[in-house]
Amino acid sequence: MSIGNSPAEERPSDDGPSLGETLRRARAKAGLRVEDLSASTRIRVPLVQAIENDDFSQCGGTVYARGHLRALARAVGLDPEPLLARYDAEHDGAPLPTPAAPLFEAERIRPDRRRPNWTAAMVAAIVAVVAFVGFTVVSGGDEPAGTKRHAAEGAPAGHSASPSPSASPSESPSPASPANPAESAVAAVPADKVTVKLSVPERRSWVSVKDHTGRSLFDGVLEQGQHKTFTDAEQVDLVLGDAGAVRVSVNGKPIADKFRPGQVQRLSYTKGNPSEG
Repeated sequence: MSIGNSPAEERPSDDGPSLGETLRRARAKAGLRVEDLSASTRIRVPLVQAIENDDFSQCGGTVYARGHLRALARAVGLDPEPLLARYDAEHDGAPLPTPAAPLFEAERIRPDRRRPNWTAAMVAAIVAVVAFVGFTVVSGGDEPAGTKRHAAEGAPAGHSASPSPSASPSESPSPASPANPAESAVAAVPADKVTVKLSVPERRSWVSVKDHTGRSLFDGVLEQGQHKTFTDAEQVDLVLGDAGAVRVSVNGKPIADKFRPGQVQRLSYTKGNPSEG
């Protein structure tokens, strides 16, 4: 199935303005530049220009095209629903969510599938056993014969054996109780920063991550089973291409999954309690 058509194929047959022309006129009426629209929606300038020229082929699929169209319409003060209905009509209806196009394939992160090195583990175990046996033999050979005999026969009458400090139950350190895993995860997160962890346990999704200055931390596809963690001093901004496939944990606390499959979602998180931006 084609993920986009050329501008000539996408223009309606009637004499009214096209989708792109409608967005461009609304932007001009609102006194906004393309750069202003890009900054407010976090959609790249070349992509905004392509959509205003009715070229949706660079969106990466119908799901992303509808999400961009919705965001741009709201940014220029238009009701997105009529525009989405017109887009669906011009593109043979609203199809089911599709995976990201090869536009992002160059930035795909391949999962680390390194196998455990059993040979190295066996060598390390043999070395440890040999070292232990050698230490035991050396320690036994240096011990005086009289000491060995007393150890076997027991201490003479009238001499009470003093238990070693390590053998005293009252002096032995009590093991620490195992920490709650959730509390440990929260404690491990720096308190002066915001930390966001993304994982895709069921299926792949395109994600975009930026810090509080707008600098891109990641822009690509997370494959099924992958996870990535991002940290910033103030704020982390997210765009989830298929929000229903992404699990989000902020500052060590999981965010409740309330997004539909195929939904494009924009979120921002800070150092405070997890909250949607």
